[in-house]
Amino acid sequence: MYAKIAGLSAAAILTATTSIAATNATATTDLNLRSMPDPRGEILNVIPGEAMVEVQECVLDAAWCKVTFEGTQGWAYSPYLTASIDSEPTVVYQNVERLDVATVDMNEEERAGAAAVGGLTAGAIAMSAIGGPAAVAGALAAGAVAGAATVPERTVTYVQSNPLDPIYVEGEVVVGAGIPAEVSLVAVPESDYQYAYLNGTPVLVDQERKIVRVVR
Repeated sequence: MYAKIAGLSAAAILTATTSIAATNATATTDLNLRSMPDPRGEILNVIPGEAMVEVQECVLDAAWCKVTFEGTQGWAYSPYLTASIDSEPTVVYQNVERLDVATVDMNEEERAGAAAVGGLTAGAIAMSAIGGPAAVAGALAAGAVAGAATVPERTVTYVQSNPLDPIYVEGEVVVGAGIPAEVSLVAVPESDYQYAYLNGTPVLVDQERKIVRVVR
């Protein structure tokens, strides 16, 4: 279960640049709903793949959008959201203007400060993004998001019982996303998998450094 947290709201330090009606969008995979537009934000809930959300606004020059899912408002990573343009599904990422979605301005320093003041982990974020936002958006447009692999339960139990120091990378943890080379992975004994605690969530990774299971 994911707790709804009180405290600093990222929206409190954002300045809206426009005021436009909300847009409906669909999650293309199971997607974290976070407390702020940052991988260090607390996970409030998980939006199931193919579930619909209402997009209120997106961060200017970033890939995070404020959305409402089942009455809970938070931030979701927009390369994994699609909306309709001319009856065609369109990835929200890099199409905010075409979708007439409102934008807000918030830089990396402000995001880190919001995380620290809100009592969240404010570790540094690696330069590379998970999978690379542009590559992810292209894969989604092509319908190439993978399903979760069947991982032995003993492997999942090992990962849960052996936590690692958290690593933060720009982007979101979803099945099929690639892990940047600078992220160190730890092998699971007697298994073909490796793992890391990425963006606050344990993930299992195959030999090609792709996420095969998000352990929730």
